[in-house]
Formats: sequence, structure tokens, C-alpha cells
Amino acid sequence: MRNNTKKLTSLALTVSFALILSFIESRIPAFVAIPGVKVGLANIAVIFTLYKFGIKEAISVSIVRVALVSMLFGSPVSLIYSITGAVLSLSVMILLKKLTPLSEVGVSVAGGVTHNIGQIGAASVMLGTNVVIYYLPFLLLSGTIAGVVVGIASGLLIKKVNFKPDSPNRTHAKKGQTDSVKDERRDDEG
Repeated sequence: MRNNTKKLTSLALTVSFALILSFIESRIPAFVAIPGVKVGLANIAVIFTLYKFGIKEAISVSIVRVALVSMLFGSPVSLIYSITGAVLSLSVMILLKKLTPLSEVGVSVAGGVTHNIGQIGAASVMLGTNVVIYYLPFLLLSGTIAGVVVGIASGLLIKKVNFKPDSPNRTHAKKGQTDSVKDERRDDEG
């Protein structure tokens, strides 16, 4: 029971982290005049979840993140674009993580690029025209650059945050301590 609570709490903190990153990104003025170009900082939380927790958890965090970000900082239309990009992006990242030796950066770049492809597809359907495909080269370039940035940040976070969701919460013993010494230390601390 304690591990489930710890895992749920950690996933809630990860979603909160994604929301904070989305808020920060929503306050940064666009650095190019092309609609839809942004870094996608909230994807750091999704990639972190994929590597530290697993596929089901990453899907859950991604869905909750997209829904909350759209409600808080977007619109129903932005929800359609975001969910389309997120589903395609996460699907590709899951496959690449499982089937290739790509690093977090490589997986993130593929995610950034496919997210933009998903959004172009959604825009094409919603607007009833293929003209938006002319944005694709710019979005592929921006998705690659953003993917590198997000991948590097995700990789650092994955390496620095020492969290194992399935391990019991134990007091770490000093080298050479016996179990009885660890138990006495826990009793003294509690």
C-alpha cells in the first residue's frame, strides 16, 4: 500500500511539474513568427515518467497534462491540437525507447518532430485544407531543436533524481552496519 501511495504522489508531483513548466512557457513570448513553435518544456515530465515509471504511467501523465494545460492555459481547439500531437509523439517515443538504443535526446527529438506532424495533421483536418503542410519544414526544424533541449533536460533529470517507484522506503545504512543497527537507527529517528 505504501508503494502505491508513494507512486501516486510522485506521479501527481510530476504532473504538477509539467503544469509549472507549461505556465512558464506560456509566459515566454514567441521567439519566431510561426504559429505552433514552442519548446514543449512540459514534455520533460513525460519523458522522465516514461524512463522512471513506465509506459502506463507516462500515458497517464501525458493525458492529464494535456487536459489540464488546455483547460488552464488554452482552449478546446488547443486541446485537439495538443492531444493529437501528444498521442502521436508518445506512441513514437514508447516504440523507440523499447526497440532502439536511442538516448533520451534521440527519443525526445523523435517525439518533438512527431508532435509537430500530429499538429499539422490536426490543423489540416480542422481547416479542411492542406496548405498548412507548408509549415511542416519549419516545424520539423523547431521540433528537432526543441527535442534536443527537452531531451538534454530530461536526461539530466533522469540521472539526478534517484527514485525507484517499486522499492520500499528504507533508511539507508552506513557501510558495515547490520540489520539490527539499521532497525535501532529507525527506532531512534521515528
